[in-house]
Amino acid sequence: MKMDNTEPVQPSLNSSYLPTALGNHDISEDEASDDQSPSASLLPKHSSVPLAVRYSPEDNYCLVYMIFFLMGIGSLLPWNFFITAKHYWLYKLSNNTHHSGHEEERSDLSDYFESYLAIASTVPSVLCLILNYVLVNRLSSNVRILSSLTVILLVFVVTTVLVKVDMSDCRLGFFISTLVSVAVVSGASNLFSGSVFGISGHFPMRISQALISGQAMGGTLSAVASIVDLAAAKDVTDSALAYFLTADIFILLCIIAYLLLPKLEYSRHYMLAATCTSPGMISEGEAASGARSKVSVPPLQPILRKTWVLGLSVFYVFCISIMVFPAVSSGIQSVSKDSGSPWTTTYFVPLTSFLLYNVADFCGRQATAWLQVPGPTSRVLPALVLCRSAIVPLLMFCNYQPRDHLHTVLFTHDVYPIVFNCLLGLSNGYLGTLPMIYGPKVVPRELAEATGVVMSFFLTLGLAVGSAFSVLIVHCI
Repeated sequence: MKMDNTEPVQPSLNSSYLPTALGNHDISEDEASDDQSPSASLLPKHSSVPLAVRYSPEDNYCLVYMIFFLMGIGSLLPWNFFITAKHYWLYKLSNNTHHSGHEEERSDLSDYFESYLAIASTVPSVLCLILNYVLVNRLSSNVRILSSLTVILLVFVVTTVLVKVDMSDCRLGFFISTLVSVAVVSGASNLFSGSVFGISGHFPMRISQALISGQAMGGTLSAVASIVDLAAAKDVTDSALAYFLTADIFILLCIIAYLLLPKLEYSRHYMLAATCTSPGMISEGEAASGARSKVSVPPLQPILRKTWVLGLSVFYVFCISIMVFPAVSSGIQSVSKDSGSPWTTTYFVPLTSFLLYNVADFCGRQATAWLQVPGPTSRVLPALVLCRSAIVPLLMFCNYQPRDHLHTVLFTHDVYPIVFNCLLGLSNGYLGTLPMIYGPKVVPRELAEATGVVMSFFLTLGLAVGSAFSVLIVHCI
């Protein structure tokens, strides 16, 4: 794979990324292929897409865009609702649950809870995405998506019920059950998001971008809900109850939205095209000759040959992000915490860590709707991804507490974690979205859904590796 930045990118059959260097702005998305494309060797000589589906219907009232945006919210909302309920977990896992919950008392469970939370969520996620790739041609997307959403809803209902149950005498049991719940929810969420992202690969690039922007909005909404609950509810458990009920409602809305999707003409059009070019019809050994045969698992080699650099970029972006968010960033306290003001005690972490990061992440993802630079074969993209490594030590040397080993605090003003969290979120959103939307567009249409699953696998693998390092970082500080 050439990484020459000056080389024009030839569109594949499925390409919605048409560089201006091609000089043809009148080619429709479904007609963008020709035999000269780099993916042509993977395709049969004659397109299997019938002429009847080559027109482009309108997305009336942007309903399909909004549905994918909502499903993007739902795909990461369970994870975000778990990690942003910091005050609730501290209350449940500390030694003061018989009191009001406004005092914070340290315990081993509460100190390292977020690091263990990251591991419990990402490890099963990797396994579920591998399962998703194996099942992509064996189970329909309807079965995979609806079953995963049902599991998520059931677990969140149980979590909501446990809010009002006194767990002060069995904190370890609550800790273990919470990690198990996170593991189940995370696995189901990744099965859901991988399947939905695979489906979005059949649509124009704006739909993939809507899905990814929705994921960032899920984080933003969870952070806003957390802050509102903290301000409105006097009791920690009342706040958490309203908080998790909000998550229940959003998950239910996702189920309703997905059931509505096949009823819209715009989505039926692209789903029909996807059915006519099923990824299960090309085997890895026969792809080069264009011969067709029934296979149960999509071919991996042609996907990796086109997307390995993009996949590694996604992997490293999210690996760096999860190393410090939320395990490190949410532990950074205001240097003026002793003043006792609500800003420095109650609202500093929810605002500077969760809300600012998620808003910046959303802005970065949304920017890809208008600006898609650097391109999929540019060397600048992986270079920018590597530059994000500098954010890790910057956040480590802010006022993270408690500090048991690394006692030096270099950035002794509250503005520093604000700036660093904004940079972390903005770069995560922009540099994480670009390769995700490029991936399914640089392979043949037959491989688009499987490529979406593969790109989601790289993302989740990055989260898994990064979460392991986050535990190490927290223990080093």
